[in-house]
Amino acid sequence: MPFMVIAFDKPGPDSLNRRKTFRQAHLQLGKQMYEAGRWLYAAGILNEAGDLVGSMIVCDFPSREQLEQEWLCKEPYLTGQVWDKVDIYRVHPAPFMS
Repeated sequence: MPFMVIAFDKPGPDSLNRRKTFRQAHLQLGKQMYEAGRWLYAAGILNEAGDLVGSMIVCDFPSREQLEQEWLCKEPYLTGQVWDKVDIYRVHPAPFMS
C-alpha cells in the first residue's frame, strides 16, 4: 500500500545543524528501505532560500502500522528530533505508474 510521508524540520536556529548531525544515519536507513522496496522516492524540501526544511518520501508498506513499526520508530530524523511535524497519507499512483 503506497503512502506519502511529508515531514517538516523543527524550526529554530539550530535546525540545520541538527539535520546535519543525523543526515548520514537517515540516508543509511533510507538506502536500506529503498533496497528492500519500501522507499520508492525521497527528496528534501527546500525553502525559498534553498535551505533544507523537511523531507518527502513515497513508500510502500502493507499498512500504516507496519510503516510506523518497520521505519518511523527507528528513523534518525525522528529519534534525533530533526522532524517536528510528520504527516502520513495513503496515496493512489497514476495508472501508468504501476
